[in-house]
Amino acid sequence: MTAKWDEIDQCAQQWIREAGERIRASFAEKLTIETKANANDLVTNVDRDIEQFFAAQIRRRFPDHHLLGEEGFGDPLEALDGIVWIIDPIDGTMNFVHQQRHFAVSIGVFADGIGQLGYVYDVVVDELYWARKGQGVWLNGEPLSRLRPVPIAESVIAVNATWLMENRRLDHRPLVRLAKEARGTRSYGSAALELAYVAAGRLDAYLSPRLSPWDFAGGMVLIEEAGGVVTNLNGEPLDLLGPNSVLAAKPGVHEEILQRYLSR
Repeated sequence: MTAKWDEIDQCAQQWIREAGERIRASFAEKLTIETKANANDLVTNVDRDIEQFFAAQIRRRFPDHHLLGEEGFGDPLEALDGIVWIIDPIDGTMNFVHQQRHFAVSIGVFADGIGQLGYVYDVVVDELYWARKGQGVWLNGEPLSRLRPVPIAESVIAVNATWLMENRRLDHRPLVRLAKEARGTRSYGSAALELAYVAAGRLDAYLSPRLSPWDFAGGMVLIEEAGGVVTNLNGEPLDLLGPNSVLAAKPGVHEEILQRYLSR
């Protein structure tokens, strides 16, 4: 199979823009809101409609491609053979429901498990971050600079406040120390946007004890193409078929966080 990456990229960007128009149009409509794993894990009719839209477009244009999606319209995959689109139709659904901002469409396109194309689209402010392997990272057509190391004392780090308190997933005490020693911390409520901000240099690092592949696939491609590093909290490669902890950061920052605050 020979991938036509120019064609795939052109289609992906067109479909993402169309999806954004559909989402913005939904602001004037009444949402159907349901919960999934817990009361804070929301899904709306718009999440499902947008994933169905992508699924239909991909299967029509690229019938030999596969889809891994959050809302159940993808394929049952046990491996990443061939070309796989990993899609979150709306990352940050709680923000979408409550604020109508700070959410994104996230897509990563992988060939035999290797990220080739990555997209994070901030629908409300109309910012499309995209990357193609070997060709850099772009924001609305403007190239972004390669990431450079900074000291922790000058870093702004994204971490949800939940993980700075006692919890069942990790020892919060080292992260409290990291939050105190960093210049600042932020939490935007959308992993995809926070990863895009790392790729753009707006943030220096992002940490989460648990994300699904559709949460990080697009942002991972962006960051790696920008020269950053993305692993789990143990410094190991991410599993694109299951849940992961995630540490994404500028070079140098990643190593310092891993060694000083996360090593056991």
